[in-house]
Amino acid sequence: MTDRTEPSYPTSLGASDATSITLLGQDLASDIMGEVGFGELSLWLLLRHRPEPGQIRVFEAVLASLADHGFVPTAIAARLTLLSAPDALQGALAAGLLGGGSRFLGVTEDCGQFLAGKVSAHEGPLPETDGDWDELARTVVTEERAARRIIPGLGHPTHTADPRVPRLLEIAEAASLRGPHLRLFEAIGRVHHEVLGRTLPLNGAGVGGAALVDAGIPLPMLRGVALLARAAGLIGQLAEELDRPIANDIYLAVHERTEYIDPK
Repeated sequence: MTDRTEPSYPTSLGASDATSITLLGQDLASDIMGEVGFGELSLWLLLRHRPEPGQIRVFEAVLASLADHGFVPTAIAARLTLLSAPDALQGALAAGLLGGGSRFLGVTEDCGQFLAGKVSAHEGPLPETDGDWDELARTVVTEERAARRIIPGLGHPTHTADPRVPRLLEIAEAASLRGPHLRLFEAIGRVHHEVLGRTLPLNGAGVGGAALVDAGIPLPMLRGVALLARAAGLIGQLAEELDRPIANDIYLAVHERTEYIDPK
C-alpha cells in the first residue's frame, strides 16, 4: 500500500489558533494592532516582507492620489447599485470596483507595465542624465507612434497640468525612489511634443504606476493597488449616497429621457 501524506497548504500571511492570531510573522494583537498603519500593513501583505519607510510613503501617496475622482463611472455604478440593492453594501462596492479597467484605474497598471517593458528592453547601461533619458524617450515615443499605439499615462480629459504628477515626483525623490521608470516617464513628458506635434499632460494614474514600479511593487499587482485606493473612495461615495442620495435622480434623468427607436 502506498503511504499518503497529509496535504499541506503553506502561507506566510495569517494563521490562528485557539488563543492567538499570527500575521506576517507578528502577533496581530500586540505587534500589529495600534502599531502598524493600514497603508504599511497593506504594502507588507503585498510584498510579504516589511517595507522600508520610503516605500511606505510613496505607496500611501499613490493610494491617496487614486482614491476618489468625483462622479466617475465607478462611483456612479456603485451608487446606482446601492439604489437597486440597499441591503447589499458589498454589492455596491463590488460594482464600483468591477469598473476599474483600461479607461479608469487601469492606466496605473498599463503605464507601469509599459515603462517596465521599455526599461527592461533597453540594451546597455541605463541613461544617467536627463538628456540621455530624453533621447531614449524620443525613441520610445517614435516607436509607439509608428505602431499607432497610445502611450499610457499621457493625456488627461480634464487637467492641462495634473497636480499629482510633480507632487509624487517630489515624494519619490525625497524617498530616494525616483528610479528609471519615473525618469523615463518624466522624459516622455518633456519630449513627446517633438514627435506627436502637440503637448499633452502626464497624468496622475500614469505617474502612480511609474512610482509603484520604482518602489518595488510587482507588476501583476499594480491594478490591485489602484483598486485598493478606489475602495476607500467608493466607501466614501456610498456613505454620501446614504446621507445625500442622488442615484434615483440619475436613474430618473435617464428614464425620463429615454427615446424609443424601432429596431427595424
